Amino acid sequence: MTIIVHHLENSRSQRILWMLEELGMPYEVKRYERNKQTMLAPPELKKVHPLGKSPVIEDSDDGRVIAETGAIIDYLVEKADGRLGPLPHRDSVLRYRQFLHYAEGSLMPPLLVLLVVNRIPFLGKKAAKRIQPMIDVHLDYVESELAQRPWFAGEEITGADIMMSFPLEAARNRAGLDGSRPHTIAWLDRIHARPAYRAALAKGGPYAYA
Repeated sequence: MTIIVHHLENSRSQRILWMLEELGMPYEVKRYERNKQTMLAPPELKKVHPLGKSPVIEDSDDGRVIAETGAIIDYLVEKADGRLGPLPHRDSVLRYRQFLHYAEGSLMPPLLVLLVVNRIPFLGKKAAKRIQPMIDVHLDYVESELAQRPWFAGEEITGADIMMSFPLEAARNRAGLDGSRPHTIAWLDRIHARPAYRAALAKGGPYAYA
């Protein structure tokens, strides 16, 4: 069995490489580079999936092609017989589900808006000042959660932590996440120190947010 990961540089797909390394599953990486002018994914990805986005995986066991990071995380947890899923405790399960969806559903959108407006001359800086307070609400919420436990779902790392990595790395890079939120920074330091995380970086190529 081999999972093929269609991996775009500096993208959400880095999380899937990390997930596979944590699970010890065999996989193959097909790397794609962004257009240097637009920073968009190349058209070759549309040959894999109609959306032309990354991550996308192909499972050689059954030929399935799966898109969307959260769906891929769920698929891999199921394939690994529950490893990196929530612990069998109701609160852990609920936190796991919440943060698995919160990462892309609530936290990532304002970060993307900030990225876009910061590229607009003159008016971009004014717009960014309105967006940053919205992001700060999320960063304060995350800090309050990580002050209560070492990982998002509970006492052990899960797929929810892997999902939360990209938006929080992006926030540290460009949206004001710093030492004023020590529990979040400590969590980032913990994930970056994991051997599986470092192995995924080696296989995925340059990644701006680590």
